[in-house]
Amino acid sequence: MIKTKLLTAALIAGVAAPIAMPAAADAQHRVYHGRSHYRCKTSSGTTGLVAGGVGGGLIGNALGGGTVGTILGAGGGALLGRHLDKKHDAAQNRRNGC
Repeated sequence: MIKTKLLTAALIAGVAAPIAMPAAADAQHRVYHGRSHYRCKTSSGTTGLVAGGVGGGLIGNALGGGTVGTILGAGGGALLGRHLDKKHDAAQNRRNGC
């Protein structure tokens, strides 16, 4: 019972963490002489890789159980997280005229 509650809490935290991270992109907004400028960036996808790996590992453990489920979930989550991180940055650069 306690293990299930801890696993559920960790899963929710792992899924909610990537949602909170994109807010840091607003800090890159700059104003020069009354005009807005954004810094264009290229992403290595590291943030998404780590967050996706953690979340995928937790989900894999919960669904498949054991070591194999955790490893497969972490691998799949890491790949998906990296892809989504890069896609987000590319879309942000397009919106900013980069």
